[in-house]
Amino acid sequence: MDERALQLQERLAAVRARIAAATLAAGRADEPRLIVVTKFHPAADVARLAALGIRDVGENRDQEASAKAAGLTELGLRWHFIGQLQSKKAKSVVKYAHSVQSVDRPQLAEALAKAMLRAQQEEGRDELECFIQVSLDDDAGEHRGGAAPADVGQLAESIASAPGLRLAGVMAVAPLGARPEEAFEKLAGISAALREAHPGAAAISAGMSQDLEAAVRFGATHLRIGSDILGSRPPVG
Repeated sequence: MDERALQLQERLAAVRARIAAATLAAGRADEPRLIVVTKFHPAADVARLAALGIRDVGENRDQEASAKAAGLTELGLRWHFIGQLQSKKAKSVVKYAHSVQSVDRPQLAEALAKAMLRAQQEEGRDELECFIQVSLDDDAGEHRGGAAPADVGQLAESIASAPGLRLAGVMAVAPLGARPEEAFEKLAGISAALREAHPGAAAISAGMSQDLEAAVRFGATHLRIGSDILGSRPPVG
């Protein structure tokens, strides 16, 4: 094991300990699934993480994600697309993604369904998990993306009725400068309302390095952790 792998092992263990402690403190029996966000970091780091037991990897740029996925097919990883996605990129993303966690408009759902129809015909792949990205921002704050809470129901119907797509649940990023507990409590309420109409859409993707404890407290089933495991973005060039 090289020096970088040892570093990743140490950081991963620390994050796993935080998740375990947060799960215990929340009185939960089930730990959330850890998705390691590897954007801007090399494929070699993804391979090191796989050797350490990681199976879920998050990326937010299609060009980077598709290249990494193509080079690491033998590792059996689940790739989660978590960034804002242009509809024209749908065809590329469905070639490797296990889930798209940033579905924020019906047009994107339609594009993903169209791309999945072809992918399933040609490759017989499984359904694509789709999370509705919900905006928890106030109008006065910096907008971090996502559908308005009032639009979640309509968007859920678009996804649930589309062949090849499976409505998994909701995803959100806590607003900058706000208490994450308030944001994730709001998301939990949106999730509960969604489950009334779509009982299978129980997933909540919330929480990053700085606020995972709050996310676990309010029911997150998926955590997206990047910098606390991989460190800061490597220099370009």
